[in-house]
Amino acid sequence: MDRKEQILELIAKGYNSVKTLAEHFGVSLMTIYRDVRELEREGKIIRRHGELLLKKEEEKQVQEMGACAYCGKVSDKRLEFVYRLRGKTVCACCAHCGLLLFKELQGNEVQSCMTRDFISGNPINCFSAWYVIDSSAVPCCSPSAIAFGNREDAEKFAKGFGGKVFDFESAVQVVEELMKRGQKVVWEVRSS
Repeated sequence: MDRKEQILELIAKGYNSVKTLAEHFGVSLMTIYRDVRELEREGKIIRRHGELLLKKEEEKQVQEMGACAYCGKVSDKRLEFVYRLRGKTVCACCAHCGLLLFKELQGNEVQSCMTRDFISGNPINCFSAWYVIDSSAVPCCSPSAIAFGNREDAEKFAKGFGGKVFDFESAVQVVEELMKRGQKVVWEVRSS
C-alpha cells in the first residue's frame, strides 16, 4: 500500500491535518502537502479550513449544514461563516447572518469561527477579522457585512463602496442595531 492510500485510511480514522500526518509518517510537511494536493486533484479528499476530509465526509457535512442557520439561504462558500461548537457545526450564509447568529450561539461553547477574506478568499478567524458594514456592495444579505483579514483592506474597500469599518464585537452590535432600526445607519458604536 502506498503512502497516499495510507493517508486516506488515516483521514478516515481522524488524522485530519497535514501536521498530524507528517508526524505519523516522520516526513516533512511539504512531502505530505504534495500527497494531499494529488489526492485533492483526484477528487478523493477536500481541504476545508485547515482540515482534511474524505470527499464523502465533506459531502455529508454539506448536506448536514444545508442552508444558513439564520436566514435559510444556501451558503456561498466564499462568504459563509462556519461556527464550530462542541460536537456541532453551524453555518451562516454571510457575515451579516453570521454576526446576528453569534448572539444566539453565545451559550453553546463556540470553539471557533471561520470565514473568508473578501479580497483574497483565504480563510480567516471571524473573531479577529474586520468588517465593512452597510456598504453599497451587497454580496448576500442586507445591510451588508463584509469580512476582511486586515483593517487596511477594509478601510480601502469602505472608501470606495461606503460603509464603516468595525471589529467583530462592534460589528455584532451595529448589524443588530441596523436590523432593529430598519437599517437606518447609527454610527455611535465605537470602532476599534
